[in-house]
Amino acid sequence: MPPHLVILGQGYSASAVVPLARAQAWRVTGTRRVPEEGSGLIAFDEAGSALGEATHLLISAPPSESGDPAFIRYAALLSESPTLRWIGYYSTTGVYGDRQGAHVDETTPVSPGQTRSRARVEAERAWQELARRRSIACDIMRLGGIYGPGRSAFDTLRSGKARLIDAPDHLFSRIHRDDIAEGTMAAISTASGCRILNFVDDAPSPQAAVFEEAARLAKAPLPQRLSLDEAWESLSPMARSFWSERRVVDSRLTQQSLDRRWRFPSYREGLAAILAAEQAPKP
Repeated sequence: MPPHLVILGQGYSASAVVPLARAQAWRVTGTRRVPEEGSGLIAFDEAGSALGEATHLLISAPPSESGDPAFIRYAALLSESPTLRWIGYYSTTGVYGDRQGAHVDETTPVSPGQTRSRARVEAERAWQELARRRSIACDIMRLGGIYGPGRSAFDTLRSGKARLIDAPDHLFSRIHRDDIAEGTMAAISTASGCRILNFVDDAPSPQAAVFEEAARLAKAPLPQRLSLDEAWESLSPMARSFWSERRVVDSRLTQQSLDRRWRFPSYREGLAAILAAEQAPKP
């Protein structure tokens, strides 16, 4: 029987894993809370049968106020699942907390400052403990700011809602959706024990630099440039939480562990590829 990957919470990032797994003749079952008709997904609460046959499990659903929904719903079943041999969990680099611009890597202890980041740490530890009890591999994949087709600086500029915030000392770590997907498959193929993996590219950069590059490539106008103080009052609570923390996340140990380099080592290559795909003739 081919390997069977079950994805709990198949959203934007996890969906890119599906064609890669199927290209290797894997069986893939994806879930959402309420799957759209014709999507090929099943309801989250109806995944028990698939999980009983899963060889690999990817959890992409975020935790809620009551905890990790996947762990709450299926931990008991997974503790007994006879075929399971790998657990992957999409977490966030937010678990490192505010470091006042200092560098962190995979060995840095977590120090979450946000409620949602503390929930991520609890979920990470729960999945690691389950894997250790089962003596199976577990990869905690801490994702930086996710971008890709349909979710890039191009889309924000076109929406007219872009805010170009001039804060050169505030560096954000990012990762292209395709590197998340390829990195996930690389994690599976190199799995051993429980690992912490940082999925961030090699070029942590100010937000303004990304918009400037997108505007240059697309020959589009830039929005008004604002200082962080000028923009603060108009930011949403979620946006403020991101801007309230500064850290530089390193992924060299992850790339060594996965035996691969990122396809898009910076936002420059990633944006260029997105634009090229948008402009390519449609079949």
